[in-house]
Amino acid sequence: MSEIKLFQDKRIRSAWNEEEEQWYFSIEDIVAALTESADPKQYIKRMKSRDSQLHLNWGTICTQVEMYGHDGKRRKIMAANIKAIFRLVQSIPSPKAEPFKQWLAQVGYDRVMEIENPELAQERMKSLYEQKGYPKDWIEKRLRGIAIRQNLTDEWKKRGITEESEYAILTAEISRATFGITPSEYKYIKGLRGKNQNLRDHMDDLELIFTMLGERVTTEISQKEEPETFSESKKIAKRGGKVAGNARKETEKELGRSIVSSKNFLPNTPPDEAELFDEQ
Repeated sequence: MSEIKLFQDKRIRSAWNEEEEQWYFSIEDIVAALTESADPKQYIKRMKSRDSQLHLNWGTICTQVEMYGHDGKRRKIMAANIKAIFRLVQSIPSPKAEPFKQWLAQVGYDRVMEIENPELAQERMKSLYEQKGYPKDWIEKRLRGIAIRQNLTDEWKKRGITEESEYAILTAEISRATFGITPSEYKYIKGLRGKNQNLRDHMDDLELIFTMLGERVTTEISQKEEPETFSESKKIAKRGGKVAGNARKETEKELGRSIVSSKNFLPNTPPDEAELFDEQ
């Protein structure tokens, strides 16, 4: 998940690392917020030259994380986690540093609370979607789909499947059996060219419903049969998707149209704010 966070009236780009369970923030945005420098990149260079230890440890403090640039295109930018940001703030002689530390602490606290109480995270997600203009009935389906997806990946983990590439293969099997195309092909049909643009954020109600059906049935079959190999899980994914695929075909026959659509649910949503959640 990636999004724009606000510190006072400043935009701070951020990205959540699911594997590490921590936020990464744009160093350039933070320097701009604390110094009001017209050229944050040059300020960072001067800051490193003033602080020899910061310069020496820059490789461990700074990491490259893919976020949206100010031009709306995704690219890797300088980023740091909360611990590293606190170190950077020490090298910025600014009275704004203390409120910023408190802001970061609040961000970390909110995330810990969401991990302990998933309902808080759900409310935050709901609020984000509402801000983008999604209707409430669509949001309910989208959030339910996220929960179903999480149950599926949890089930795959129990079967020893942990690699993102394996998740992608299994997901493609479900999608191919459900819609007749893989997620990457689906994104192409919808005109989604960005690597991290989330297909499901652009689906309509029926597309979401059949996606959920395929994944829920796959979870149920896997829990019942307890596959021991990736190959067995792959066959189950295909079977689960086929159930949804058959239902889709019957629906298309009744409606006289294809469920798979090239339309985007919110076509006018800016690309740097539309992709709220990234699911493998």
